[in-house]
Amino acid sequence: MTRAVLSIGSNLGDRLDYLRLAVDEFGASVEAVSPVYETAPWGVTDQPEFLNAVLIVNHPEVDAWGWLRAGQRREQTAQRVREQHWGPRSLDVDVITVDGATSEDDELRLPHPHAHRRAFVLAPWLDLDTDAELPGHGKVAELLDALPADERSGVRRRDDLSLP
Repeated sequence: MTRAVLSIGSNLGDRLDYLRLAVDEFGASVEAVSPVYETAPWGVTDQPEFLNAVLIVNHPEVDAWGWLRAGQRREQTAQRVREQHWGPRSLDVDVITVDGATSEDDELRLPHPHAHRRAFVLAPWLDLDTDAELPGHGKVAELLDALPADERSGVRRRDDLSLP
């Protein structure tokens, strides 16, 4: 059985619908869905704000590469166009970690190489698992606390929005 933590985000079109599409398409593999967060863009900052969430998924027949491909299929369904690294997107699905898996492949680096610096990943993940740990980096709660205040303040929980 492979359990994975996935980060989903959208900042184009109907952002909430794109997140719902991702959750719906992962179907029975979804064990948990975080609250929705509205977040300032990361990397390229001259773009609309994102809606983000974290999913914990599990399936006995899906490995780390399978989670990557499944995420890419959801992005294709949402008609994601890759024009700019860290640019605007209808849907982004990142594999953050897969239990027992590491990878240095350029296409799939595990754990995700930037997750420890991204409040929009850490905050919703912490909502799902207060004892979560990012392999090689430590406890998610401590990683989030260590981020600069402006990074944390750019991540706002949206309790008025929900995912299935």
